[in-house]
Amino acid sequence: MAQWSLTVDLERAEGGPLFARIAGALADDIARGRLHPGARLPGSRRLASELGVHRNTVVAAFEELVAQGWIRSDPSRGSFVCDDLPDRSSPALRHQTRGRSHVPRRTAYELGPDAWGEPAVSPPTRRIAMGGGMPDPRMAPRVLLARAYRRAMQQHGAPGLDYADSHGHHRLREALADMLSTTRAVAAEADDILITRGSQMALWLIGQVLADSESVVGVESFGYRPAWEALSLAGATLQPFEVDARGIDVDAIAGWLDAGQRLRALYLTPHHQYPTTATLAPERRARLLELARRHRFAIIEDDYDNEFHYEGRPVLPMASVDSAGSVIYVGTLSKVLAPGIRVGWVVAPRPLLRRMAALRSRIDRQGDHVLQAAVAELMEDGEVQRHVWRMKRSYAKRREVLCQALAAQLGERLHFDPPSGGMAMWVHAPGIDLRGWQRACAERGVDISIAAQYAHDGRQRPWLRLGFARATPEELRQGVDVMAETLGPRLR
Repeated sequence: MAQWSLTVDLERAEGGPLFARIAGALADDIARGRLHPGARLPGSRRLASELGVHRNTVVAAFEELVAQGWIRSDPSRGSFVCDDLPDRSSPALRHQTRGRSHVPRRTAYELGPDAWGEPAVSPPTRRIAMGGGMPDPRMAPRVLLARAYRRAMQQHGAPGLDYADSHGHHRLREALADMLSTTRAVAAEADDILITRGSQMALWLIGQVLADSESVVGVESFGYRPAWEALSLAGATLQPFEVDARGIDVDAIAGWLDAGQRLRALYLTPHHQYPTTATLAPERRARLLELARRHRFAIIEDDYDNEFHYEGRPVLPMASVDSAGSVIYVGTLSKVLAPGIRVGWVVAPRPLLRRMAALRSRIDRQGDHVLQAAVAELMEDGEVQRHVWRMKRSYAKRREVLCQALAAQLGERLHFDPPSGGMAMWVHAPGIDLRGWQRACAERGVDISIAAQYAHDGRQRPWLRLGFARATPEELRQGVDVMAETLGPRLR
């Protein structure tokens, strides 16, 4: 690894000859762990230049450190911190650790209650991922994206690396407007779109701008917990409404409003309901839009996987028929490209977008405009469209493999209908200890998701959500093998 200039604090060093002060400061840095065993020290000429001293002074300091056992010198390679360091408790050791030995493990001030917990996403591991329903990053168009990113850097030069519009790169907003108008009948222009770092940032911005401690936000009772958490951070109270095979229970929402209760917003996933995969029925969509118009609440429509539809025609989003300005339409390219490519968007009336952009500028300024320009190029050239087609074909095959494997090995215990779209399926699993089954599968390297993870009250229900997009056909077969082998008598 390339070396930075080494800062040596001679102000803290004990008095005496300059070479001894340099040796003492370096020994102190080694003793407190700033310089680790095996670390390479700068060459004597370079360190002398950085310290503004004669090279012989640094050479003398290094010789002193070698004599004391702090460093070892190899004439052909340089000087390195010894693997076996002197006994720091020895009375003969003159150097005392005066700086901090590591970043403090606790704060000197009160943090208050921990409302955050652990980070939401753990680093990937070598496991068969059949939980949730995520895209396969191995299918990402890495070469195409790298080339487009390089071209964006070359074409835009320094201006592309400067501060820019918090709404996002105009070229990408134009490309998204064209896509949404063509494929989803959402008649958006570039200025109707705000680019975010994924849909999660979009949901957080919406919550912060719309809600406060007096607000009530309706959510689906089986639903997407990260969205609930983003909306809750604004102080809103979440009100769950049941979900059935036809989507969210609109009668329950109407009853809530007729009883004099109020909603600031309603968050839902009407296309492929998360996690049940149900599609919101047309009559419920129409009634929900009318309720939103009459009672003046926002509908946050999260269309997280619209691109992945395998049978029949995809249902158009509610935003395509909203004329009152009730719908805030949220989408993402992270499912299309890869989870690590953080590109999402919001389509909404411009007064709301202006406030969201103003807030976004306080925490993230503008996002990665070079990446956004690269993605815009791939959309303009049709590469994203071709990539989506390849993913749909692959995911449809994986869906078929998972359904066949489940039917063959667990057909007597599990009941399901193949989903018409999306990246996961909702499976009825009556009479099974699902938590125990999930643990047993995890011990064998297979991740599955259970209904309690998506229930607003956290209670168990006899359902699984099994993803098929992230795993290859062979991995899916192996995963179902493990599911069948671990479903022993003790779990039934």
